[in-house]
Amino acid sequence: MTQDAMDMPLQQEDDELPDAVPVPGALVPHLSECALLLDIDGTLLDFAPTPREVWVPPGLAKTMNRLLERTSGALALVSGRSLNDIDLIFAPSEFPAVGGHGAEMRLSTDSEAVAAHAPPMDKDLKKRLAAIAQLSPGILLEDKGYSLALHYRLAPHAEKAIYEAVSLIRADLPNAPIEVLPGKCVCEIKHSGFTKASGVRELMTHEPFRGRRPVFIGDDVTDESVFAIMPDLGGQAFSVGRRAHGVAGHFDEPRDVREWLAHLLDDEKMMTEKLRR
Repeated sequence: MTQDAMDMPLQQEDDELPDAVPVPGALVPHLSECALLLDIDGTLLDFAPTPREVWVPPGLAKTMNRLLERTSGALALVSGRSLNDIDLIFAPSEFPAVGGHGAEMRLSTDSEAVAAHAPPMDKDLKKRLAAIAQLSPGILLEDKGYSLALHYRLAPHAEKAIYEAVSLIRADLPNAPIEVLPGKCVCEIKHSGFTKASGVRELMTHEPFRGRRPVFIGDDVTDESVFAIMPDLGGQAFSVGRRAHGVAGHFDEPRDVREWLAHLLDDEKMMTEKLRR
C-alpha cells in the first residue's frame, strides 16, 4: 500500500460490514456495574458547520449528570477535543473525560486534569501542517495542543488536496512519529504515541471505573480503536450512523443516543422499584 493510500480517509460500505442490531436497553448491565464512555461529536451531539457551533440540546446535561450519579461517577466523555474545549461545550457542567484522543484525562469532576504520557507535537511540523489550511477558503484549522485538525466541511472539494499535502509532508519526514486520523470532513494529525484506546485502557485502571463493564458509544474511524478493545475489557461497543465492525448494535443518529441514555434512567428506576416490592 502506498503512503498516499494510507493517508486517504477510510471508507467502508455498510454492505461490507456484518449486521448490527439496534440497541435495546437490555443489552446494558445495571448502571451500578457499568462504565458509560461516550464520544461527543456525531455521537452525543449533531455535527455543525464548524466545531465551535455544536449545540448541546436541552436536557442532555441533566441526563448525563443523573447518569454520572447513578454510576457513582463512572461516566466519561471520550473525545478528540481537548478537555478545555469539552468543558466549554458543556459549561457549567463538567464530566470525567479522556481528551485529545487519549492525550489527557480527568478521572472525576473534582480531580485535576492530567496528561496521559502524551508528548507534544513538534512546533515546526505543526507550522508546516497548519499551512495546508491556505489551500482553499473554507478549510478551518484547529490546534488542539496535542494534535492539529483540518476541517473541510465548508470546503468538501478540498479533501483530496488536503490529504495529498499531508502525504507529501510525511514523505519528507518519514521518521516523524505522527499518525493521520481521517474523520468526517476532518483530517487530524497527532503524535503516534497515544490513541483513544490507550486512554480508555488507562481510564479503566482507576476508580470509579476499575472493575466495571465499559459501554462505549462512538461514530467515527477514530473510535474504532476503542471498539476493538471492548472485548478485552469485558465491555460492549455501539456505533452511530453506520454499522461498524465489532459492535453489539448501532444507533441511526445522535438524537437516538440521547433518547436511549434518558431511557436508561427510566429502566433503572423501574428495575429499582421492582426490587423494592
